[in-house]
Amino acid sequence: MKKFGGNEKVKRSLLNTLRREFEVLAMKTDEKIDDYCARVMTVSNKMRSNGEDMPDSKIVEKILRTLTEKFTYAVVSIKESNDTGSMSIDELQSFLAVHEQKFRRTSYEEEDQALNV
Repeated sequence: MKKFGGNEKVKRSLLNTLRREFEVLAMKTDEKIDDYCARVMTVSNKMRSNGEDMPDSKIVEKILRTLTEKFTYAVVSIKESNDTGSMSIDELQSFLAVHEQKFRRTSYEEEDQALNV
């Protein structure tokens, strides 16, 4: 019985650490969307495996809230056109990856134009 109680304390402590880690997660300026989503999912899955109620909607909201500024228009578009409460993480990641590709393509085109000038 004592051993079980100790395990619960360890689990609670670990969950508190993971909650803090989840709260401070934010996308880095030069980070790719796939890498950021993978970081968020790593922490989320650890929380889930330790008994935390972690619905996809909470993860979707977290990702949308912590993206870099270049994703602002994509976030607005997602929030206006989709119900983020029922959106899967895969759907969100796919949508953001498409936006990221368009953003990269535009950056390369601008660089090419600058070089041509």
